[in-house]
Amino acid sequence: MYEPIRSPSVHTPADDADFPHRSREEELDIQLAGHLAALLAVTDELGLDTAGDRIAEQVARLRGAPPARHAGLTAAAPADLHRRAHALAGRALLVAASRADTTAAILSAERMDAHTAALAAADAAPSGQLVGAH
Repeated sequence: MYEPIRSPSVHTPADDADFPHRSREEELDIQLAGHLAALLAVTDELGLDTAGDRIAEQVARLRGAPPARHAGLTAAAPADLHRRAHALAGRALLVAASRADTTAAILSAERMDAHTAALAAADAAPSGQLVGAH
């Protein structure tokens, strides 16, 4: 009733492929370095030199070379930059935890705390606007 399959299925894994394969750890290293590099860019834009240097050390450790650093100014409000940095630090923390990189996880958690504190301070500061005024 059915004809036998004469060619290999397209769903059969190609074990003898010519391209290089990366291990899970290598993929996580690449992801973590990417998240930390993005965090570094926002940190540099905020002008946080000490924190930027610590992040750059971790990126260099993961990539094997120091990252290119320049503050590409986006003219974003500091609060928006702190929110973006908090999100990036959170992503880096997740990847660092999954690859059991304690140093990067601690650094990411510290950066999350610092950006949370900066946002709280910005919210507590008087803005000069009347509440409910249109």
